[in-house]
Amino acid sequence: MSRIRPYRPSDRNAMYDICTRTADAGADATGILSDDSLWGDLFAVPYVERHPDLAWVVETDDERVIGYIVATDDTEAFATWFRDEWWPTRQERYPRAAEPTTREERMIEHGYSQAPGRNANAAEYPAHLHIDLLPETQGQGLGRRLIETLFAELTRRGVSGLHLGMDPNNTGAAAFYERLGMSPLPAEPGGQSYGVRFG
Repeated sequence: MSRIRPYRPSDRNAMYDICTRTADAGADATGILSDDSLWGDLFAVPYVERHPDLAWVVETDDERVIGYIVATDDTEAFATWFRDEWWPTRQERYPRAAEPTTREERMIEHGYSQAPGRNANAAEYPAHLHIDLLPETQGQGLGRRLIETLFAELTRRGVSGLHLGMDPNNTGAAAFYERLGMSPLPAEPGGQSYGVRFG
């Protein structure tokens, strides 16, 4: 039986692996990019570096990590930290394209363009999350339990709301968020966003 526990630094490699294996609208994205680590360097590992206290993993009986949830309780402060402290440590690995045209170049540009004030939902929904679960976790209620664990902690901290962005092709995730009571929010073209208020 799988269980949920707080993130540990020894889970870092598993974060990269799970992020990649779920990054293509919920399917395995291994090999889509020239460097699989880019997925985790954008959408998973910076969160556990900045907010290890807002990260939980799903662990199997044989101690494999097969899912996680990561978050920030302050999107604007996180964007500042990402721009000033996290992404500079990755720039040599991911050089910027003059005119991003490929999927990989656009993702790298996403890293370079992080800054406070760019997210229209951050003022009313200051927290945001990323959640990724390998297929073997599905049907056990673990995704719901991860979300409930995070929401309880954000509520305890007095955070007013949370938003998330997702690939609109991941229809299963959209249905999951709606079942949890999250509502659609304005999103950039090609994206999909949901939000929830606390308290």
